[in-house]
Amino acid sequence: MDAESAYRIIKGAVKAEKVVNMIAKENKLAFYVDTKANKNQIKEAVEVLYGVKVEKVNTLIDKKGKKAYVKLSPEFKASDLASELGVM
Repeated sequence: MDAESAYRIIKGAVKAEKVVNMIAKENKLAFYVDTKANKNQIKEAVEVLYGVKVEKVNTLIDKKGKKAYVKLSPEFKASDLASELGVM
């Protein structure tokens, strides 16, 4: 996957208090994603865009669109990536 395709899938980071708690406790981040993207595409897009290894992806569709909760591998810190993205 190239960066252009990855940017079409990942719309932006979710900035909420719940996400900040997940970053600290579970090493997870949340992103708004394309409604047609599946978990494998989301995983690959996050890995390509941010240079991290993704362990697991959970998705949720709500009023604002589709969200993906992404758990990073233990060797990567969600807090470091969240700082880069401006979530924390």
